[in-house]
Amino acid sequence: MANIIYSPQERRVREHTTTGNPRALKILEGFQGTRPKIDIERGKFFTESFAATDGEPLVLRFAKALYHYAEHATVYVDDDQLLAGRAGKSGRYGLLYPELDGDFLDEAIRSLPSRESSPFDIEPEDAEYIINVISPYWKGKTFHEDLAAAIPAETRKYTYNRDEEGTSRFIVNETASFRSSIQWVHDYEKPLRVGFEGIRKEAEEKLAALDEFSPVDNTERKPFLEAVILTADAIILWANRHADLAAAKAEKETDPQRKAELLETARICRKVPAKPAETFHEAVQSQWFIQLFSRVEQKTGTIISNGRMDQYLYPYYKADLEKGAINEDKAEELLECLWVSMAQYIDLYLSKTGGAFNEGYAHWEAVTVGGQTKEGLDATNDLTYLILRSKREFPLNYPDLAARIHTRAPERYLYEVAETIKEGSGFPKLINDEEVIPLLLAKGARFDEAYDYSVSGCAEVRMPNRDTFTSPCAYINFAAALEMTLYNGKMRKYGDEVIGLETGDPTNFETFDEFLEAYLKQQKNFMKHAFIQQHEIIRLRAEHFASPLGSSLHELCMKELKDIHSPHIEGGIDLGYFEFIGYGTVIDSLAAIKKVVFEKKRLTLSRVIEALEHDFEGYEAERLLLKNAPAYGNNDSYADEIGKTLDRELVAFTDKYSRELGVHLDLRYVPFTSNVPFGKVVSATPNGRLAYTPLSDGSSASQGADQNGPTAILLSNFATKNYDYRNRAARLLNIKLSPQCVEGEAGTEKLVDFIKTWEDLKLWHVQFNVINRETLLAAQEKPEEYRNLLVRVAGYSAYFCELSKDLQDDIIARTEHIAV
Repeated sequence: MANIIYSPQERRVREHTTTGNPRALKILEGFQGTRPKIDIERGKFFTESFAATDGEPLVLRFAKALYHYAEHATVYVDDDQLLAGRAGKSGRYGLLYPELDGDFLDEAIRSLPSRESSPFDIEPEDAEYIINVISPYWKGKTFHEDLAAAIPAETRKYTYNRDEEGTSRFIVNETASFRSSIQWVHDYEKPLRVGFEGIRKEAEEKLAALDEFSPVDNTERKPFLEAVILTADAIILWANRHADLAAAKAEKETDPQRKAELLETARICRKVPAKPAETFHEAVQSQWFIQLFSRVEQKTGTIISNGRMDQYLYPYYKADLEKGAINEDKAEELLECLWVSMAQYIDLYLSKTGGAFNEGYAHWEAVTVGGQTKEGLDATNDLTYLILRSKREFPLNYPDLAARIHTRAPERYLYEVAETIKEGSGFPKLINDEEVIPLLLAKGARFDEAYDYSVSGCAEVRMPNRDTFTSPCAYINFAAALEMTLYNGKMRKYGDEVIGLETGDPTNFETFDEFLEAYLKQQKNFMKHAFIQQHEIIRLRAEHFASPLGSSLHELCMKELKDIHSPHIEGGIDLGYFEFIGYGTVIDSLAAIKKVVFEKKRLTLSRVIEALEHDFEGYEAERLLLKNAPAYGNNDSYADEIGKTLDRELVAFTDKYSRELGVHLDLRYVPFTSNVPFGKVVSATPNGRLAYTPLSDGSSASQGADQNGPTAILLSNFATKNYDYRNRAARLLNIKLSPQCVEGEAGTEKLVDFIKTWEDLKLWHVQFNVINRETLLAAQEKPEEYRNLLVRVAGYSAYFCELSKDLQDDIIARTEHIAV
């Protein structure tokens, strides 16, 4: 143990030391490690408003609910903070969105404090109010209920269990009933430039120009513009209430420095976001008000992202530096005040499905740095490096940080990205311009739009003002399709129920091609039901959700006078997806069957199935044979060709059928933490995986299967893509490195070279854990001593000790590479 090299994060945790700005650290110490609480005010005031506006246009109802909230919700100016605003109780808090899943809100509230995955506390009187007032209003009105009723019976058996709540079967999983939108990024530059008074003026001019006799103008465009105006008034009112509170606190404050800070807070809140920002402090405060009010407006999947913060905040930072109004340390202090504000909002998932997908209080409020300008030039600047420095110095898992990489990225930038990765907290995740931009262009984007993309959510990207698709999409458990191939349409978890296609007794197959053909039939059948789900989701969402705030910040919405949740907005690009969950598990299982059963004939398929039925207990030799077959992630063409075949069948399917839906439904490999609950419905698989344990995650290798080093994983990813199709998007790739292999300057150079190789191969995403296995095992054994230990999970970092045992084990089981 004495010779172990530790990452900087591991050393801090072991020595119980902290680094960072004293102000931000003091705020962090007040809530770090505390159990989040449910704040009911958002649910309460939205319910009151919706009850009073029944029958009115939906977009106007959302705007009125926002105004009602802005007028009555508690406002906060926290001690020590330089930024005003939070949307809930002191400490970590979550909000209610009863329009989504209020039909089972009462039952969920009773179970939230005791559930294993991401529990929340709630005050008894608040729980009573939810059960007696909020939940009864929404029963019969929620999107969850409408969707469950609309999905055909044959599709429903892949989607929901037969319980009262309609919990997920984790087979063909819809994700639309626990979030009102997929991940999203606003055009923050617009409100910083013109303020909401400018946005209101734009809407008022458009309203005055409507044709008073037009039925469309009167019934569609007029309510939309009225909603934009009312929403602008709401956020301005809300900011002014914060100004009033800051001024009142200043009047009572005896410390001269804090009094001056509160007076400055009051001044800024009276100015922004109503008017354009002029200083760095004003711009940061305005941005925080906008993203926070967006969180009040709707439950965006993976939380509203922060966009290219180093680009739109840079002019204010640069101007203040030149005037001597700010220095690097003061700017970093403001950023870290923003980080700790973000960290107190916890994305609350009421449904068991949503909670299982987002373990460890998952969050993806991505801040994007680096990349290219709209003209295609390198975009790194001094603020880029300040944000990276903050992530190295301040021990916090907020915000999620994404670094764009391209072929002309400066060496200093790559070096600082590598140094930040080596710190060990999982930041930043890397997104590859050389893969993303050509695909965006292929789907209809202009060069300036594609160059200006923002990272959004887990590993996704958005083009503010051009992206217009918000419907959540399907997560598909293709390991379940494999199990149905082995058991002729059945799954062991569900007994004798025939769920999938009856493709025949596999023990009668004489060739691997017959087995593969049967599997591909099951795979295609899953796709059929995923697309049926998506058809109904797209059809129904505009009846339940509106986003006047988000729409007011989108050029196309303001041009076409349509809400962003409309089925289609003229001029927009509708980029959706479906997720392949269990990619490595399926590839390795098929490779094992091909090699061991049909080629080497070391086992019969009957014997393999017998071993699976016993979860390999008493069949250890058979398991070893199967585990030693070629595996994905090792640059082995035997396994990789199978992976490419599976990928090709899927992109060909969506190339044909997503056209009917009017959207691009791209194949993705982005699991969040769904590989854990999806694994809990799949029995033992022929790659040696034990029953009901996690599936492989993203486009990563199966746990422990990658034995040829991290470069081999990159090459397997490269080899399994079908480059003649454009219907593909993010592939999430996790790599775990030993701190020893990236130690010192030589280690940094090796990591930079590895990043360049990844970029040259045009792979979409990669993220790293730089941590010792011994540290993770020690944290499991003594969590009280490791409560600040951060790990990279799936597109986000979380405190290791806040994850379930299953997910902890999954992270521990990832191969720890000792050489790059």
